[in-house]
Amino acid sequence: MRLILMRHGETLWNAEMRLQGQDNSRLSERGIEQARRFEAYLRVLQPFRVVSSDLGRTRQTAEIVGFGDCPADPLLRELHMGAWTGLTKTELIASQPENYHAWRAGAFTPEGGETWVEFRTRVSDGLRYWLGAGKGDLLAIVHGGVIRAALDAFVGLPPARVIPVTPGTATILNFAENDYRQGLLEGYNIGAVVPDMAVAD
Repeated sequence: MRLILMRHGETLWNAEMRLQGQDNSRLSERGIEQARRFEAYLRVLQPFRVVSSDLGRTRQTAEIVGFGDCPADPLLRELHMGAWTGLTKTELIASQPENYHAWRAGAFTPEGGETWVEFRTRVSDGLRYWLGAGKGDLLAIVHGGVIRAALDAFVGLPPARVIPVTPGTATILNFAENDYRQGLLEGYNIGAVVPDMAVAD
């Protein structure tokens, strides 16, 4: 069984390299186009089931790719970034470079934010539920952090070993039938010729 993890299209805050966490901004024009382009991949992948995060940017992406009525699960929300929500990558690297790089590696939590371990557990619990809830390949329209958490939980790839997830791309994990403890990495950043290394979260 395949788990197809699609990151939502670029948002207005993504374009500003601003951390969104569980706040929201609408897709940019580029993000809308990224989602539209991804429809061609979905026609090939043909997921049998679809779920998304309940945040607006994933719901907007789901609507564009033809799954606006799919279930929305708060367990699949982005990492809560606490006091860093709304700050830009540039601001954080200038003022707290060590903390920013430690945060990207899952080793630092901003004040009021969610720890990496809490986040990884929440995400893996949510994805395991949906994997076990039916038959056939599952498409989950989610966030960059959720994809990195899934790679950590299911493949053993910690966030420090993963380049940023480009908006509007997919990561595919392959699982043995009825065994969702570990998966195999089939593809990463599918849909991007050149990964977007500048994204903030």
